[in-house]
Amino acid sequence: MSLKLMLEEVAVRYGGKTAIVSGDRRLSYADLDEASNKVANALIKLGVNKGDRVAMLLSNSPEFVTIYFGIIKTGAIAVPLDTSYKVDELASLFDDFLPKILVAESPTLEPLIPVLSRFKSIKQVIDLSSEDGGQFLCYREIIAVSPAQKIESGPEPADIAYIAYTSGPSFRPEGVMLPHHCLVAEATVSGDGFQQTDRDIVLLYALPMHHAFGLVSGLLVSVCKGSTLVMVPGTGLSISSAMVAIEKEKVTIFLGVPYIFALALNIAKKEGVKSDLASLRLCASAGASLPVDIIRQFKKYYGFDILDCWGLTEAVCLVTCPPVDGSGKLGSAGKAMSAWEVKIVDDEGSELPPNQAGEVIVRGFVMQGYYNNPQATAEVMRDGWFYSGDIGKVDRDGYLFITGRKKDIIIVKGQNIRPSDIESVLHTHPKVAEAAVIGVPDELRGEMVTAVIKLKEGEVATEQEIRRFCFERIANYKVPKQVTFLDSLPKTAAGEID
Repeated sequence: MSLKLMLEEVAVRYGGKTAIVSGDRRLSYADLDEASNKVANALIKLGVNKGDRVAMLLSNSPEFVTIYFGIIKTGAIAVPLDTSYKVDELASLFDDFLPKILVAESPTLEPLIPVLSRFKSIKQVIDLSSEDGGQFLCYREIIAVSPAQKIESGPEPADIAYIAYTSGPSFRPEGVMLPHHCLVAEATVSGDGFQQTDRDIVLLYALPMHHAFGLVSGLLVSVCKGSTLVMVPGTGLSISSAMVAIEKEKVTIFLGVPYIFALALNIAKKEGVKSDLASLRLCASAGASLPVDIIRQFKKYYGFDILDCWGLTEAVCLVTCPPVDGSGKLGSAGKAMSAWEVKIVDDEGSELPPNQAGEVIVRGFVMQGYYNNPQATAEVMRDGWFYSGDIGKVDRDGYLFITGRKKDIIIVKGQNIRPSDIESVLHTHPKVAEAAVIGVPDELRGEMVTAVIKLKEGEVATEQEIRRFCFERIANYKVPKQVTFLDSLPKTAAGEID
């Protein structure tokens, strides 16, 4: 089944039922189907064809949802991107997937205006925020005159629906290609794992839909099961705004990364639990391993267990899930959900016995490959198995425990960051001779990005100077929180920084 058909069938089944809530705005399933038809017809009129890539630089909103499904209905490929990316990061991505259309909000477009002409693949830019269009197409104007008729043709289940750029992104981009049938299958399986139904109300707070957890576990699972998705609008909101939304909308499922649950725990310790959260039946975390102490204390203060799930974008989203009744094993990410297989292997790829740590590999509806990068695909896909780069063990009962990482990744607030991205920026600083970026354990964030720098002879620099240089060139969450200067950096026998 394609995502187009999934939405159309759900719209028939649930019609006037609320699909999306954002502040005072309500969008029914029938509204969502009709609005996405308008987007699809508008894109087709602009020349979008099957297989074209459409870049989305959008924050969470009902428009994100209608635009995403509108792209899908044309048979084109949606490429949601982080709105915090700087120009150089976006340039590396645009040069990789060559978008035909860019849909963005005005604040995100402004820094791109001076360089847009270099991206020859982009034929049209649609401004979501503009009232009169200005130099770009005005979203409201083109949608107002676009017909709501159903798109008769469309994608096949095996067609690519979505490209997700992982780990940062890297200045050597790796775009995960996910077909329609994999997304529909994952939405079904994850929903079953959560025992999610049309009676559930799911909160999307601080989980951007340009990430797989927000898009798949939040949006697509909710659509698949006919649930209601509640978005907490705005940015920089406190955790208390999430609690207020849970009480107001009678939320039953609260999804978050470990950072969100750590914040909620800190608030409970300082101020107590002020909101009525009796409607909640399930809290689930993913993006990074959830410390056992947070699980215990969250249960103490809030009275709820947190399901610590494990997954990755290359496997669409979630692979494992603990039992929803709280009967799982503390510290475990649960068992593989239906249609997934998990094995632990050594460096030669041989399967290891229970309780022995090695690399976690998975088989199921994994990605089709990295976009335009067969070499990177071949490095992680072998005989139908995806090699995750995570280190873990599986006990005799089939429970997965994540114990470390083989790949060079820093995880901050659930965001994957490649140290090499930051190092490449630091090496362009005129005062920097050598630089290494590492992740330092941090109780709240999971890890803290730390830069260790050797300056060129005779140069002097401050931590603030280095951080400001990075802020201008990379997304804010990748900027080092801490900068340490050393006279020399340790080297391996091969002469590389250790």
